[in-house]
Amino acid sequence: MRFNLKDKTAIVTGGGSGIGRAISSTLAAQGAEVHIFELNESKAGETVAEIKRNGGRAQAHHCNIAHQAEVKNEVDQIAAKGHVDMLINNAGIAHIGDVENTTEADFDKIYSVNIKGVYNCIHCVIPHMKATGGVILNMASVAATVGINDRFAYSASKGAVLTMTYSLAKDYLEYNIRCNSVSPGRVHTPFVDGYLKANFPGKEEEMFEKLSKTQPIGRMANPQEVAHLVLYLCSDEASFITGTDFPIDGGFIRLNGN
Repeated sequence: MRFNLKDKTAIVTGGGSGIGRAISSTLAAQGAEVHIFELNESKAGETVAEIKRNGGRAQAHHCNIAHQAEVKNEVDQIAAKGHVDMLINNAGIAHIGDVENTTEADFDKIYSVNIKGVYNCIHCVIPHMKATGGVILNMASVAATVGINDRFAYSASKGAVLTMTYSLAKDYLEYNIRCNSVSPGRVHTPFVDGYLKANFPGKEEEMFEKLSKTQPIGRMANPQEVAHLVLYLCSDEASFITGTDFPIDGGFIRLNGN
Protein backbone atom coordinates (compact mmCIF):
# COMPACT_ATOMS: atom_id res chain seq x y z
CA MET A 1 0.00 0.00 0.00
CA ARG A 2 1.33 3.43 -0.93
CA PHE A 3 1.58 6.02 1.87
CA ASN A 4 1.55 3.22 4.41
CA LEU A 5 1.74 4.53 7.99
CA LYS A 6 1.25 1.20 9.75
CA ASP A 7 3.02 1.09 13.15
CA LYS A 8 3.59 4.86 13.02
CA THR A 9 2.44 7.27 15.72
CA ALA A 10 1.26 10.79 14.91
CA ILE A 11 0.44 13.82 17.04
CA VAL A 12 -1.99 16.25 15.43
CA THR A 13 -2.70 19.54 17.18
CA GLY A 14 -6.13 21.08 16.66
CA GLY A 15 -7.51 17.82 15.31
CA GLY A 16 -11.05 18.42 16.51
CA SER A 17 -12.42 20.08 13.38
CA GLY A 18 -11.71 21.42 9.92
CA ILE A 19 -8.28 20.72 8.46
CA GLY A 20 -7.08 19.04 11.65
CA ARG A 21 -9.94 16.54 11.62
CA ALA A 22 -9.33 15.71 7.97
CA ILE A 23 -5.62 15.21 8.65
CA SER A 24 -6.27 13.01 11.69
CA SER A 25 -8.76 10.81 9.82
CA THR A 26 -6.53 10.52 6.76
CA LEU A 27 -3.43 9.49 8.71
CA ALA A 28 -5.45 6.98 10.71
CA ALA A 29 -6.92 5.49 7.53
CA GLN A 30 -3.37 4.75 6.39
CA GLY A 31 -2.58 2.88 9.60
CA ALA A 32 -1.18 5.53 11.95
CA GLU A 33 -2.13 5.72 15.59
CA VAL A 34 -3.26 9.33 15.96
CA HIS A 35 -3.06 11.40 19.12
CA ILE A 36 -5.14 14.58 18.97
CA PHE A 37 -4.08 17.56 21.08
CA GLU A 38 -7.12 19.77 21.46
CA LEU A 39 -8.68 22.28 23.85
CA ASN A 40 -12.20 21.37 22.73
CA GLU A 41 -12.69 17.94 24.27
CA SER A 42 -16.07 17.43 22.63
CA LYS A 43 -14.75 18.07 19.12
CA ALA A 44 -11.68 15.92 19.74
CA GLY A 45 -13.98 13.13 20.91
CA GLU A 46 -16.00 13.39 17.72
CA THR A 47 -12.87 12.98 15.61
CA VAL A 48 -11.69 10.00 17.66
CA ALA A 49 -15.12 8.35 17.40
CA GLU A 50 -15.15 8.84 13.63
CA ILE A 51 -11.71 7.30 13.29
CA LYS A 52 -12.62 4.31 15.45
CA ARG A 53 -15.86 3.73 13.50
CA ASN A 54 -13.70 3.38 10.42
CA GLY A 55 -11.38 0.88 12.07
CA GLY A 56 -8.59 3.27 12.97
CA ARG A 57 -6.73 4.03 16.19
CA ALA A 58 -6.93 7.42 17.90
CA GLN A 59 -6.85 9.08 21.28
CA ALA A 60 -7.82 12.57 22.41
CA HIS A 61 -5.64 14.62 24.75
CA HIS A 62 -6.97 17.75 26.41
CA CYS A 63 -3.99 20.04 25.98
CA ASN A 64 -3.34 23.76 25.72
CA ILE A 65 -0.35 23.97 23.41
CA ALA A 66 0.43 27.47 24.72
CA HIS A 67 1.51 25.83 28.00
CA GLN A 68 4.75 23.90 27.61
CA ALA A 69 4.31 21.82 30.77
CA GLU A 70 1.00 20.44 29.46
CA VAL A 71 2.52 19.61 26.09
CA LYS A 72 5.56 17.90 27.64
CA ASN A 73 3.41 15.79 29.91
CA GLU A 74 1.28 14.50 27.02
CA VAL A 75 4.22 13.96 24.65
CA ASP A 76 6.27 12.10 27.25
CA GLN A 77 3.36 9.79 28.03
CA ILE A 78 2.92 8.94 24.34
CA ALA A 79 6.65 8.42 23.81
CA ALA A 80 6.90 6.19 26.90
CA LYS A 81 4.60 3.69 25.18
CA GLY A 82 6.63 3.57 21.96
CA HIS A 83 7.76 6.40 19.72
CA VAL A 84 6.59 9.62 18.07
CA ASP A 85 7.00 9.43 14.30
CA MET A 86 5.02 12.47 13.15
CA LEU A 87 4.10 15.84 14.57
CA ILE A 88 1.57 17.90 12.63
CA ASN A 89 1.41 21.44 14.02
CA ASN A 90 -2.04 22.33 12.77
CA ALA A 91 -3.61 24.22 15.69
CA GLY A 92 -3.86 27.97 15.18
CA ILE A 93 -6.09 30.96 15.63
CA ALA A 94 -6.97 33.77 13.26
CA HIS A 95 -7.12 37.52 13.73
CA ILE A 96 -8.41 40.31 11.51
CA GLY A 97 -6.85 43.74 11.78
CA ASP A 98 -4.02 46.03 10.71
CA VAL A 99 -1.22 47.17 13.01
CA GLU A 100 -3.23 50.11 14.37
CA ASN A 101 -6.28 48.17 15.48
CA THR A 102 -4.36 45.11 16.68
CA THR A 103 -4.15 45.44 20.44
CA GLU A 104 -1.31 44.15 22.58
CA ALA A 105 -3.70 41.51 23.95
CA ASP A 106 -4.60 40.44 20.40
CA PHE A 107 -0.95 40.12 19.46
CA ASP A 108 -0.07 38.20 22.61
CA LYS A 109 -2.92 35.75 22.01
CA ILE A 110 -1.83 35.09 18.42
CA TYR A 111 1.77 34.68 19.56
CA SER A 112 0.89 32.26 22.36
CA VAL A 113 -0.83 29.78 20.04
CA ASN A 114 0.49 30.27 16.51
CA ILE A 115 4.16 30.74 17.44
CA LYS A 116 4.77 29.62 21.01
CA GLY A 117 2.37 26.69 20.67
CA VAL A 118 4.25 25.41 17.62
CA TYR A 119 7.57 25.91 19.40
CA ASN A 120 6.31 24.09 22.51
CA CYS A 121 5.24 21.03 20.53
CA ILE A 122 8.48 20.86 18.56
CA HIS A 123 10.60 21.48 21.65
CA CYS A 124 8.94 18.56 23.46
CA VAL A 125 8.92 16.13 20.52
CA ILE A 126 12.44 16.63 19.17
CA PRO A 127 14.28 14.85 22.03
CA HIS A 128 12.22 11.72 21.35
CA MET A 129 12.57 11.94 17.56
CA LYS A 130 16.35 12.30 17.68
CA ALA A 131 16.68 8.62 18.52
CA THR A 132 14.45 7.26 15.77
CA GLY A 133 13.96 10.00 13.15
CA GLY A 134 10.60 11.41 12.20
CA VAL A 135 8.59 14.02 10.37
CA ILE A 136 7.47 17.46 11.50
CA LEU A 137 4.85 19.20 9.39
CA ASN A 138 3.91 22.79 10.19
CA MET A 139 0.77 24.54 8.98
CA ALA A 140 1.82 27.91 7.61
CA SER A 141 -0.30 30.01 5.24
CA VAL A 142 -0.18 32.01 2.03
CA ALA A 143 -0.17 34.96 4.45
CA ALA A 144 3.41 34.05 5.33
CA THR A 145 4.49 34.81 1.77
CA VAL A 146 2.25 37.54 0.37
CA GLY A 147 0.58 40.59 1.85
CA ILE A 148 -3.09 40.19 2.75
CA ASN A 149 -5.24 43.07 3.93
CA ASP A 150 -6.02 43.23 7.66
CA ARG A 151 -3.98 40.20 8.65
CA PHE A 152 -1.05 41.91 10.41
CA ALA A 153 -0.67 39.69 13.50
CA TYR A 154 -1.78 36.51 11.74
CA SER A 155 0.68 37.05 8.87
CA ALA A 156 3.51 37.71 11.32
CA SER A 157 2.76 34.48 13.16
CA LYS A 158 2.67 32.38 10.01
CA GLY A 159 5.88 33.98 8.78
CA ALA A 160 7.47 32.75 12.00
CA VAL A 161 6.11 29.24 11.40
CA LEU A 162 7.62 29.26 7.91
CA THR A 163 11.09 30.28 9.08
CA MET A 164 10.97 27.85 12.02
CA THR A 165 10.39 25.14 9.42
CA TYR A 166 13.55 26.07 7.52
CA SER A 167 15.63 26.27 10.68
CA LEU A 168 14.45 22.91 12.01
CA ALA A 169 15.04 21.16 8.71
CA LYS A 170 18.66 22.32 8.67
CA ASP A 171 19.42 21.73 12.36
CA TYR A 172 18.16 18.14 12.45
CA LEU A 173 19.21 16.65 9.12
CA GLU A 174 21.75 14.40 10.83
CA TYR A 175 19.00 12.89 13.00
CA ASN A 176 16.87 11.85 10.03
CA ILE A 177 14.17 14.33 10.99
CA ARG A 178 12.41 15.94 8.07
CA CYS A 179 10.53 19.21 8.46
CA ASN A 180 8.27 20.85 5.89
CA SER A 181 5.33 23.23 5.90
CA VAL A 182 2.06 23.55 4.04
CA SER A 183 0.62 26.96 3.14
CA PRO A 184 -3.09 26.79 2.40
CA GLY A 185 -5.05 29.53 0.73
CA ARG A 186 -8.70 29.82 1.71
CA VAL A 187 -10.14 26.52 2.92
CA HIS A 188 -13.84 25.93 3.55
CA THR A 189 -13.91 25.07 7.25
CA PRO A 190 -16.40 25.71 10.08
CA PHE A 191 -14.35 28.82 10.90
CA VAL A 192 -15.23 30.34 7.52
CA ASP A 193 -18.93 29.64 8.02
CA GLY A 194 -18.83 31.15 11.51
CA TYR A 195 -16.98 34.22 10.27
CA LEU A 196 -19.53 34.84 7.52
CA LYS A 197 -22.48 34.33 9.84
CA ALA A 198 -21.07 36.74 12.43
CA ASN A 199 -19.95 39.47 10.05
CA PHE A 200 -22.34 39.23 7.09
CA PRO A 201 -25.74 38.05 8.40
CA GLY A 202 -28.14 37.45 5.56
CA LYS A 203 -25.36 37.75 2.97
CA GLU A 204 -23.44 34.58 3.76
CA GLU A 205 -23.83 33.00 0.32
CA GLU A 206 -22.89 36.19 -1.49
CA MET A 207 -19.77 36.72 0.62
CA PHE A 208 -18.81 33.05 0.41
CA GLU A 209 -18.83 33.32 -3.37
CA LYS A 210 -16.80 36.52 -3.23
CA LEU A 211 -14.16 34.97 -0.99
CA SER A 212 -14.06 31.85 -3.16
CA LYS A 213 -13.32 33.94 -6.25
CA THR A 214 -10.20 35.42 -4.64
CA GLN A 215 -8.56 32.09 -5.46
CA PRO A 216 -7.66 32.08 -9.18
CA ILE A 217 -8.96 28.52 -9.47
CA GLY A 218 -12.39 29.89 -8.56
CA ARG A 219 -13.17 28.09 -5.30
CA MET A 220 -11.90 27.41 -1.80
CA ALA A 221 -10.05 24.21 -0.99
CA ASN A 222 -11.74 21.57 1.09
CA PRO A 223 -9.95 20.20 4.18
CA GLN A 224 -9.48 16.77 2.61
CA GLU A 225 -7.36 18.23 -0.17
CA VAL A 226 -4.98 19.68 2.42
CA ALA A 227 -4.98 16.38 4.32
CA HIS A 228 -3.90 14.47 1.22
CA LEU A 229 -0.88 16.74 0.81
CA VAL A 230 -0.01 16.30 4.49
CA LEU A 231 -0.26 12.52 4.12
CA TYR A 232 2.19 12.54 1.24
CA LEU A 233 4.70 14.73 3.08
CA CYS A 234 4.52 12.51 6.17
CA SER A 235 4.95 9.28 4.24
CA ASP A 236 8.11 7.48 3.16
CA GLU A 237 7.22 8.38 -0.43
CA ALA A 238 8.36 11.93 0.47
CA SER A 239 11.60 10.79 2.12
CA PHE A 240 13.74 13.08 -0.09
CA ILE A 241 11.78 16.23 0.82
CA THR A 242 12.74 18.53 3.69
CA GLY A 243 13.06 22.26 4.32
CA THR A 244 10.32 23.16 1.84
CA ASP A 245 7.02 25.02 1.96
CA PHE A 246 4.16 23.70 -0.14
CA PRO A 247 1.44 26.20 -1.12
CA ILE A 248 -1.97 24.65 -1.70
CA ASP A 249 -3.76 27.80 -2.74
CA GLY A 250 -5.56 27.46 -6.06
CA GLY A 251 -2.92 29.69 -7.66
CA PHE A 252 -3.27 32.51 -5.11
CA ILE A 253 0.43 33.27 -4.62
CA ARG A 254 1.61 33.07 -8.21
CA LEU A 255 -1.42 33.82 -10.37
CA ASN A 256 -3.19 36.74 -8.69
CA GLY A 257 -2.66 39.88 -10.75
CA ASN A 258 -1.00 38.01 -13.63
